[in-house]
This record gives sequence, structure tokens and C-alpha cells, in this order.
Amino acid sequence: MAEKKVITVIGATGRQGGGLVRAVLADQEEEFTVRAVTRHPDGDPAQELRRLGVTDIVAADMDDPPSLGPAFAHAYGAYLVTPFWEHMSAEREKTQALALAQAASHAGVQHAIWSTLEDTRACIPLDDERMPTLQERYKVPHFDGKAEADRYFVDAGVPTTFLRTTFYWENLLSDFAPRRGEDGAFLLTYPMGDHKLSGIAVADIGRTALALFRRGTDVIAATVSIAGEHLKIADMAASIGAALDEPVRYEPMTPDEFRAQGFPGADEAGNMFQYYADCEERFVAARDLAAVRDLDPDLQSFATWIAAHRDRLRIAFS
Repeated sequence: MAEKKVITVIGATGRQGGGLVRAVLADQEEEFTVRAVTRHPDGDPAQELRRLGVTDIVAADMDDPPSLGPAFAHAYGAYLVTPFWEHMSAEREKTQALALAQAASHAGVQHAIWSTLEDTRACIPLDDERMPTLQERYKVPHFDGKAEADRYFVDAGVPTTFLRTTFYWENLLSDFAPRRGEDGAFLLTYPMGDHKLSGIAVADIGRTALALFRRGTDVIAATVSIAGEHLKIADMAASIGAALDEPVRYEPMTPDEFRAQGFPGADEAGNMFQYYADCEERFVAARDLAAVRDLDPDLQSFATWIAAHRDRLRIAFS
């Protein structure tokens, strides 16, 4: 039997990395094995990976570049994602991405997948007053910083597929869960107007990434943009309400109202939703659902995802 190819998974205890870990573990072809990279190998999330069957768990920190060496040693591939929402700094995220690119290059990784996003300034320039400029030079820092970091992988000579993701439906279970209104109904209060939001389940990000690793050199240097479905927020609210047998409605806010809420990252998230809305046509067009389904035949619709997460949604909404 051929030896399995090692894929180093950065952020293996997080959403994207965890999705890929589970996809590899469930893969009947058994072509790959994962090396799970985490800053906390003794923490509960790492213990859960061990319970699932991951045996190769390595401690490393992208803020400590020398620690990355053992994580990439002798690996065939690498899945690379940076944790913007932990620190909310585009400059720090770019420094982390540079460390990952250099480590992958030094180790001779044959196929890296870099989890990235569009540069929003191509649609909404810095001098466009529709939305504020953040961190001095970005419109949506967690998009724009990743987009700027794309060149690090090219410059370092890393054979890379650029995977552009989108809004996780799992956000509805935590950061962007509905709130209960005064009349008892649950409210989705995003600043999207009547525009469509492209969303995806993290499990499908993982399965898509695995499919890209299988395709190997055919997708080196390619940019692959993914989503599970493009939906208006009112339709998302209706689907959630039908599944939970609870009233859920959409009450749109303006981007300025959203940014003014004042929670950590409100301006960032407000700009993000405004970008999704104002640049809907180009963002949606880049995410051909038929092409994504060709990579991931089990691609979930929003309704399918809701059905699988009904119990967790009830807890999140309680």
C-alpha cells in the first residue's frame, strides 16, 4: 500500500482547518493523512481531534516563525489559514501569512492551499466615501489583508491554490446569531438590504479543499471561489423559522447603523456586509455553484445545513 501523503493543516482546531481534518478522516480513498497544527496541543479541541483519530498533532504558532519548521517538515501539502478575528489586525495577519509562505517554501511543500478573499478596494476604492477606511489603508481589512498576502506565496515559489471562501453559516450559531425582539420573534439584523449573501458550511470548505488536493498540479496557481448558496437574508430568516417552528424575520439595518453598534469589530463587520451588498454582482458571479458542486458533490444548501444543525440552532437562539 502506498504511503499516505501528509497534509499540514494550520488552524486544525478551528472551523476551516477542522473541516478539512474531518474530510480527510472520512475519505474512503485514504490518499492523505493530516498533521494537525495548533498552539495548544493539550487543549480540549486538540483532544477532540485525537478522539476522532488524528495521531499527528504538532505545536506551532505563526507568530513564532521558527516554530513552524517541524509542522511543515516532510509534508506533501499544507492548508493555510490565518486567524484575523483573534486580533483584528490586517498587518498582523499579513505577517502571519508571510511566515506561513516562507515555512512552506523552506520545507518544499508540493501543494499549498491558501485560504484567501477578494481585495474589496477593487470594487470600493479607498477614496469612496460609501464606507469608512479602516486601519488607514483598507476597506474590509480581513479581506484586503489576505488579498495582499497572496503575493507572498507567489514570491516564495510555493505551488499554491488560492481558495476564496465566504460567510460561514456557522456564524449563525455564534457571532451573528439572531437576537430576540421585543415581540418575542427572532430578528436577523444585517445591513444587506434586499441583496444576496453568499454563504457556505465549513464542512464544505473542508471537502472542497480535499478535492483540490486530489487534483494536485491541475489547480496550482488557480483561484477557486466557493459558496454553498446565494440567498437574500429574508429568505434565510424564513428557512430558519420554518425549521424551528419559531418566528424569525429580517429587519435590515443601514451599514452606518450596524457599524454604530460598537461591539468589537462592528466597523469591520459592517463594512464586510456592505461590501457583500454593494458588490453583490461580481462576488456572486465569481462563485459558480455548479463548479463548486463539481468539486464537492455533497455541497449543502442552506436548508440542508439547517436540518443538520436544528438542535444547535435552538440552543444558539435560546
